[in-house]
Amino acid sequence: MATAEKKTAEKTGTAKKAAKKSTSGKAASKKAPDKTLLVVESPSKAKIIGKYLGSKYKVLASVGHVRDLPKSRLGVDVENNFEPEYINIRGKADTIKELKKEAQSAKKVLLATDPDREGEAISWHLAYLLGIDEESDCRVMFNEINKQTVKDAIKEPRPIDKALVDAQQARRVLDRLVGYQISPLLWKKISRGLSGGRVQSAALKLICDRENEINAFVPEEYWYIAADFGKSFVAELNKISGRKAKVGSEEQTLKIKSELDTGKYIVKSIKEGKRQSKSYAPFTTSSLQQDASIKLGFQTSKTMQIAQQLYEGVSLKGIGARGLITYIRTDSVRVSDQAKAMAGSYIEEKYGKQYTARNIFTNRNKAMQDAHEAIRPSDITLEPEMIRESLTQDQFRLYDLIWRRFMASQMAAAQYDTVTVDIENGRYEFRASGSRMTFDGWRKVYNTQTSENEVTIPDISQGDVLDCKKLITEQKFTQPPARFTEASLVKEMEDKNIGRPSTYASIITVLITRKYIKRIKKSLQPTKLGFDVIGILQDYFADIVDVEFTGEMEDKLDAIELGDTEWKSVIADFYDGFSKELEIADREVERIEKEVVLSDEVCELCGKPMAIKEGRFGSFLACTGYPECKNTRPIIKSTGVKCPKCGKDIVEKRGRKTGKVFFGCSGYPECDVSYWDRPTGRMCPDCGSMIVESKGKTARFKCSNPECRYKEK
Repeated sequence: MATAEKKTAEKTGTAKKAAKKSTSGKAASKKAPDKTLLVVESPSKAKIIGKYLGSKYKVLASVGHVRDLPKSRLGVDVENNFEPEYINIRGKADTIKELKKEAQSAKKVLLATDPDREGEAISWHLAYLLGIDEESDCRVMFNEINKQTVKDAIKEPRPIDKALVDAQQARRVLDRLVGYQISPLLWKKISRGLSGGRVQSAALKLICDRENEINAFVPEEYWYIAADFGKSFVAELNKISGRKAKVGSEEQTLKIKSELDTGKYIVKSIKEGKRQSKSYAPFTTSSLQQDASIKLGFQTSKTMQIAQQLYEGVSLKGIGARGLITYIRTDSVRVSDQAKAMAGSYIEEKYGKQYTARNIFTNRNKAMQDAHEAIRPSDITLEPEMIRESLTQDQFRLYDLIWRRFMASQMAAAQYDTVTVDIENGRYEFRASGSRMTFDGWRKVYNTQTSENEVTIPDISQGDVLDCKKLITEQKFTQPPARFTEASLVKEMEDKNIGRPSTYASIITVLITRKYIKRIKKSLQPTKLGFDVIGILQDYFADIVDVEFTGEMEDKLDAIELGDTEWKSVIADFYDGFSKELEIADREVERIEKEVVLSDEVCELCGKPMAIKEGRFGSFLACTGYPECKNTRPIIKSTGVKCPKCGKDIVEKRGRKTGKVFFGCSGYPECDVSYWDRPTGRMCPDCGSMIVESKGKTARFKCSNPECRYKEK
């Protein structure tokens, strides 16, 4: 019997035995068990829920996944309809043993892992390990961690949702097929240890494409022209001869100025009106990541980490342990009727009835993830300032953001008076427009970066002739598109349907960890290694880096979650084209290996030429005799400076673990002289130590001796 068939048979047999015994995992015993075992993912959540449920429940944590594909091999039987070959995760033996022991002695077993497809898959794997019939009422879900919600959820268990499980399996198998079969090509072409994932490659392509746009950008000159009428009343040139004004040179600007100087500025029209600004929807995973990045400066991974803590529960002084927000992985802006009613009452009591509203928000994709509400406070009466001393600074800042966003989403629109003034001077038309807030509405609790332009309009009427105090002219140039920040990349990935909000943080983290991109302040810039990887993937696996193709694949994976299609058929359709690309790439391996750039160096171990390769920390030398000879060594970059201790060359080096550049003696380990900053070869006149070129902004050159304060401006 084939391995996969044998495993399938064993699994089927286990399920049948479980169904015959008990749908709760109850073991035969003389004394009837009286406790229910409830399994969650997180130990902190288990602790809190255990206090809610009391002595009749045993609450344990699986600590995430318990079974997965093996790390050492592909783990997907391509010849057997892509059957995944699951194994128990290394290091989880004690956890699994404890869960099995408690399940055997329990009256009933309930699986309360997180309320998403990953959580559903974990429950499915737990059911397999604990001998629970997946079609029995063994699965419970709660969107927030509070006593009443947990108790209500336990009263309504349901069978495991196989569509959700299949959606998780499809993504896991698809990512394994791509990652494990593309990576060897990157090893041969660039460097061992690299990898190319399905979604991360499309995200990397976005970043590389943006960088190419920036590099190819040619700035265009344009001129800003405005008339200053005094008393903060300034109008900008808006139209020329009835068309949108476009001034592209100093010569054209001088001509316009000359014509304006001979004409009169006459008020053509004054239009006053009103407008309103409606509140934003409550947070989804994506919008929370974006707003926390913009307002708090949080990286997406940090946002998700802190949000998870707030969801799982925090010990509040005088109150006890409590989950502060609803589940954090959601695409939905829906809010329960109960939460709306509570918010409405709270807003009316605290701010007044005029601040209440019945706002309706709709999901971009109405079919997906609507089982979960938007991210909101579990208890809106827990104002951020009330519990500040129980939270860390970062927890407080994120909770405060979530609380204010939700409250604002349930509040009335802000109201504004608007004014637009058009002023003519011959064939030129100037415009001044602005607004003044008359009712703050939702802005009372939630600040945004959008600034309202308040224009002071003097007492003027249509037909009045105005006195221009000064004509403002300023040369400007068009700017290239900005590099992605984490916030703008998340927004772009969401707009392009690349990945899912719950994976955005991990995608960005992986790209940075593998040195495919780097942070420059808040911007994300591709490295040479990132460009090299994208170049190869575009040559051999065009679909993998194609944004449109990746988005279409996400739609197909979503269809599995909705039960509209069978997961293995989606994998088969994808693999049909992907396998052909793999065959072509395999045939090219020999040619690829011959395309190496040879150095003048020879391997000291086997005598073969050394090739120049690119790795995580830049270029290095690798023996062309690989895999028989695995010798590598760094490329020595001399600084041209001699070591003051032994006279040998000081060379540029990189830390083995961090990759950080430093400068050290080539005579190491006999000589241990090293500097963090580039040595100049000149000695300090005060202490005689090496003067180095500083990387900071305050001094260009300084003494390398930390006890000496000598600096050169």
